[in-house]
Amino acid sequence: MVKKYNVKVNGTVYEVEVEAAGEGPDRADIPAPVLNDIPGPVNAPAVKQAAPSGNGIPVKAPMQGNVIRVNVKKGDEVKRGTVLLVLEAMKMENEIASPEDGTIDEIFVSGGNSVDLGQTLLTYIRA
Repeated sequence: MVKKYNVKVNGTVYEVEVEAAGEGPDRADIPAPVLNDIPGPVNAPAVKQAAPSGNGIPVKAPMQGNVIRVNVKKGDEVKRGTVLLVLEAMKMENEIASPEDGTIDEIFVSGGNSVDLGQTLLTYIRA
């Protein structure tokens, strides 16, 4: 049986069709997954959360995820919208951009680190 649903993503509505497992053509020849074959979570190195110096404005993680890469270094001047780092969450890469012009003050993460929602990723000094 196929069911239709409307799914809203970032303000855009998509119509999706969902078919129940085991129904439909060619389902009989698909083996059920074996739980031992499903890989466990990848344990990325934990991030030691340093305390911001108090001089910079924090840029915080908007979600839990893994840092794929950091595109800036301490002392870099950035413009509003500059991609500071890329954070992967739920197999999607999310670009974390500078909210305004400034200079990078401190960076608390590096590629491969796991971060929590609301964790300070870096700080900057307003231009």
